[in-house]
Amino acid sequence: MTGSEETPSFRLAYVPGVTPTKWVRIWNERLPDIPLDLVQVPAADAFGALRAGDADAGFVRLPVDGADLAAIPLYTETTVVVIPKDHLVAAVDEVTIEDLADDIVLHPLDDSLDWERLPGRPAIERPATTADAIELVAAGVGVLVVPQSLARLHHRKDLTYRPVSDAPVSRVALSWPQDETTDRVEDFIGIVRGRTVNSSRGRRPDPAEQKAGRTATATGGARRKPTAGKQTAGKQTGDGRRRGSGAAPKGGKRGKPRRRS
Repeated sequence: MTGSEETPSFRLAYVPGVTPTKWVRIWNERLPDIPLDLVQVPAADAFGALRAGDADAGFVRLPVDGADLAAIPLYTETTVVVIPKDHLVAAVDEVTIEDLADDIVLHPLDDSLDWERLPGRPAIERPATTADAIELVAAGVGVLVVPQSLARLHHRKDLTYRPVSDAPVSRVALSWPQDETTDRVEDFIGIVRGRTVNSSRGRRPDPAEQKAGRTATATGGARRKPTAGKQTAGKQTGDGRRRGSGAAPKGGKRGKPRRRS
């Protein structure tokens, strides 16, 4: 539905690694009377949260898992390998999947990358989460390939990361239920797409505001045309006097006084 029903707040879900700060700030500037509530959800639960109505929209990782959800792709992340600082890979600026062939590459259950074939050597067990995998990397058990935002999210002083040039990438999108494209969702779509507050596809004006605007246009008056026959002041002569105005000085007569005989 594309209804205009009012809601007390706008609930925005986001998966780990996504930083919605910029869009939240713009929302608060444009719609200060409508609170925006952030809901962090695991990547695997994001689509379920949208379908269950736990959030009005959300930042998710593609692909979307059903035609009932709309999505606007926003950006693609760099994929990196997280390694101990004393790892051989730390000496180079970029690696390939082949460079990791001899390493144990951890594959957590919440992995957000779509692998055709897993790189490196498999671990005995799969870590439950990316956070658990980071702990294992710090313990020297293996390395981890993730989107760069997750490497930053789980930053540790004893770890670093390097880009992997030929690894799968993660794409972040704004998603929401197709049948729940409310005015609030449209407001947020306009923000993430960079529309200005005055954009014709931005926030829909309140009907009362539209009526007031039409009334002001009808009664606020177009600019009046000058009345015919009125003239502006005459041209100024070189000695500072004006001429050609067609009006006599107030209280006096034009020309020289006539001498009586």
